[in-house]
Order: sequence, then structure tokens, then C-alpha cells
Amino acid sequence: MTTEIKRVWVSQPVIIGGGPSGLAVAACLKKKGLPSLILERENCAASLWRNRTYDRLRLHLPKNFCQLPYMEFPPDFPSYPTKEQYIEYLDAYVKHFSIEPIYEEHVQIAEYDSAMGFWLVKTNNAEFVCRWLIVATGENADPVIPEIDGISDFHGQVLHTSLYKNGDEFEGDKVLVLGCGNSGMEISLDLCNCGAQVSIVVRDTLHILPRDILGRSTFGVSMCLLKWFPIWLVDQFLLFCSRLILQDVRQLGFKRPELGPLELKIRTGKTPVLDVGTLAKIRTGQIKVVPGVKRFTNRGVEFVDGRVDEFDSVILATGYRTNVPSWLKEDEFFSKDDGYPRKPFPNGWKGKNGLYSVGFTKKGLLGASIDAQRVAEDISQQWKSETKHFHLRV
Repeated sequence: MTTEIKRVWVSQPVIIGGGPSGLAVAACLKKKGLPSLILERENCAASLWRNRTYDRLRLHLPKNFCQLPYMEFPPDFPSYPTKEQYIEYLDAYVKHFSIEPIYEEHVQIAEYDSAMGFWLVKTNNAEFVCRWLIVATGENADPVIPEIDGISDFHGQVLHTSLYKNGDEFEGDKVLVLGCGNSGMEISLDLCNCGAQVSIVVRDTLHILPRDILGRSTFGVSMCLLKWFPIWLVDQFLLFCSRLILQDVRQLGFKRPELGPLELKIRTGKTPVLDVGTLAKIRTGQIKVVPGVKRFTNRGVEFVDGRVDEFDSVILATGYRTNVPSWLKEDEFFSKDDGYPRKPFPNGWKGKNGLYSVGFTKKGLLGASIDAQRVAEDISQQWKSETKHFHLRV
């Protein structure tokens, strides 16, 4: 016997995702006097931050670049708030704007019904019918688990960073960290500080920059300089400061891309690594840099240069991907290939038939906040126009 799915008519915008992006657009709509409905698949808001981040995590950018619209961080928070502080901020944000997501509503299909002129959003519990659909599931919806030859035969523990909390359980173990982005570098440092023997895989080129320059955040300095100088010149300045502060990272096994850090970020979305102390451990040999993995063995890995080594555990710092193509039945606004809007920032926030996106800018929380305000303004104008026409007809 099958249970009939109930159909729910929703007059306000429906937001898919209760993370920072979804909360931001809900708050922006509320500031315009408009209600909204958030559908969140987990049992809490900001589930990625709450349940899938490591304990020592701090915001990689200063708090003034990470605050959501219409609410600043508490003045006593440090420049780089901790994970716990950021969650506290998000909880206060939800309370301040009286945002009430519907939890454990996992969207299975969302598609536009051209005959009806509305969006049909089917979840595990109901089918919602709405005029405006805002996709806010973000860039980090699902972990990326790479397929590497022999990984299923490895007898040790294989853990994605979404499940890693701290290095306490790895004390004395030989651990391989696969991936050298900000998370991989910081988790390597955490493991090392907890007494693990750490090796980190560096397969591709990457930029490593100091987190701060002359007491100011590198990102903040960059944003200031870009107001006056071309991007190539700012990139040269950043690389000069990096060599001055971090010295020559090529001696440690890192190769820089041909494009500068800012230009690379704009073109590809690849974020430079901001060093928080990992390089110092690499210089002393406490963290080893190793090349790409060719295949796994029962007890370890074989690297692309032919070397073989044994490990007790492997941490997959291989990032996340958007899950939009798995449930949104639309391919004009969102690309089926990568799950991002086809038009890059700042033009990727609005599609057709009342479809919007927030949190897919590749520019972090600042980009999500900018899009949230644009979406709210656009829907507000439509809402007022339709309400005005309704009153005129009456």
C-alpha cells in the first residue's frame, strides 16, 4: 500500500537549503516584508558547519567578509571566529529574523510545470507548489569521494574530511592526507600536533599565501588594492609578500600555477591556500610532502614516482560538490555538468520562471550575501507589482 503524497500550495518563495545562503536570502526577504519557506534535508540549520567540519576550524577570512546581511558579528569575536563562534552567530541570526525552516524535507525532484506556471517541488514528505524557487544548497552539498585503484582493498581507515573531527584518535599513527587545499593543509597540521606521522599528497600546482600581511588579512589587503590597481599587479604584490614571509615554497615540494592567485580564483574558482602554520611543520620534516597516489595496496599506497609506503589511515581532503543536477530538472540556468549557474558571478543569480540561485558564486559567504540581496530585491518588486495588479482588478 502506497502513501499518497500531499500537495501543499505555498504563496511565498521556497528556499532549498538551510545553510548560510538559505538563511541569508530568507533574512533579506523578511527585510522586504516578504515571508519565505526553507526546506532543509537535515534536522538543523547550517548542518555542514554543525556536523561536517573539524573541531579546530576557523573562518579563513576575517569576520567582516563573512557576516550575513543586516547582522554583524559580536564585537568581542576575534578577527577569525572559531567554528563554535560561527555556529553561535548563525543561531543568533535565525533567532533574530525568526527564520523557521522545515527540517528533514529532502528534495527529490524540482521542476517547472509550464501548463500551471508554477514550480513543483517533491520531497520525501510532500509536494510543494510555488511561484518562486530559490536554490541555496550551495557548492559544498555532497563530499567528493575519488575512485582510486585498490582503495577498497586498503585495510586501514579511510575517512573523508566531512567525518574528521580531530587528531586525538590518530596519535602515533601514520596518516596520509589526500588533498592539499585549505582543509587538507589544516587537518595535516592538526594531526601533526596530536602526535600523528603525517604525509600530505601534493599532486597539482597551488598558491600558498600568508593569512596576514603586515597585521592585516591578505584577503582584505587584496580587496583594498584592487580598487586602485589591475589584478595582475596585485597578484605580483601578493606573490612578492608570499616569498618574503613564507620563503620559497618550491623547495618544500610545491609548484605555483602560471596564473596569479587572484586571477586563478576568478577564472577557475580555485582558492589559494592561506597558511596557518603547516609550512613550518613541513620545513622541520614533521609533515612530509609526497606526490600523487597511483594505487592503494593492502597496507598503504604506491605513489606515481614508484615509491611505496605503508599507512594506518587515509584522510580524503578531496572537497565537496554541488548536488543540484541530481534533483533540479532544469538545464538552461544550471549546468548539468558541474551543477553551477551557467553565467558566472555577478550574473548567475537569476534564471527564468521564478528560478534563482544563492551560494554558487565561488566567492564564499560574501558572494552569497550579495546574491541574497539581489534575489530579495527582485522578488520584492514582482510581489509588489502582482499585489498592485490584484488590487486594481478587485
